Amino acid sequence: MSETPEVTTPAPKRRVEWNAVAAVIAALIGLLALVVSSYTALLQREQVRAEVWPYLQTVVMIDQGVLSVGVENKGAGPALVRGLRVYVDEQPQRTWADVFDALGLSDLRDTRASTLNGVVIARGESLQQVTLDNPADFPRLLGQYSRVRMAICYCSTLGDCWLMEPGRRTGQPHTEVDACPAPGPDEFLDNVLMRPETSVNQ
Repeated sequence: MSETPEVTTPAPKRRVEWNAVAAVIAALIGLLALVVSSYTALLQREQVRAEVWPYLQTVVMIDQGVLSVGVENKGAGPALVRGLRVYVDEQPQRTWADVFDALGLSDLRDTRASTLNGVVIARGESLQQVTLDNPADFPRLLGQYSRVRMAICYCSTLGDCWLMEPGRRTGQPHTEVDACPAPGPDEFLDNVLMRPETSVNQ
């Protein structure tokens, strides 16, 4: 009696789920597009930031016998000054008259002064804070000016802010901050020229 040969049934071929493959590919393409879009937006944001980036620095200017101490915007965009504090020997001062008193230069209380706090300084613009008309007063003020430290907080038109402390001997003179601090009791009132007979009512 002859044996019947065993018949082997071939394994069924695995069906390719093309709909699932297409869905995965579409998701990957969407994710890639999102990454590219986010990166492009980041580059555009950085480009705009660079175009409106302000950079303040203190300057001493002598023009036709008149000496001025002020601030200059060397950046690419306007600087919005949101806060100012001035210290003499690290003690806060409220007005330029107080500064001159602390420096032992009380006879300079009538020196011309202009506003810095709350102003907008355009690109390339210089703002004179203190102006001395008498050349004899130049060396007197400059000899004591190393005792003066200013802390200026300013922002760009995009709301990025920096704290400028040019009197600091260590670290960066400009520090990026989340926001300028709210005015406090040591806020500098440089928009008021203090004279011996003048007082400020808060």
